[in-house]
Amino acid sequence: MNRLLLATLALSVSFSAQAAGNAEAGKQRAAQVCVACHGADGNKPSAPDQPVLAGQYPDYIVKALRDYKSGKRKNAIMSGFASGLTVQDMEDVAAWFSSQKSALHDQR
Repeated sequence: MNRLLLATLALSVSFSAQAAGNAEAGKQRAAQVCVACHGADGNKPSAPDQPVLAGQYPDYIVKALRDYKSGKRKNAIMSGFASGLTVQDMEDVAAWFSSQKSALHDQR
């Protein structure tokens, strides 16, 4: 029984690790469009209504991008950018921004 539980746990960990984005690929993708409004590391929005993305939870970034792509969230600029992203692109960009140190709060 313990072996079965251990095997199940090991598989679930390996699947969750595979689902995570690639931060380096996300950095390259973000450099194409995101940096114009959010800054190179996600800490320097160009306007007060644009969020700091550095240090944000990756699942939140992915959800926001999916919502922009589907039209659930409304913003013409973000919807336009998100429409061209694959799920992998979203996970990669989220991995990049979430790995950056945020200027808004201390991180552990």
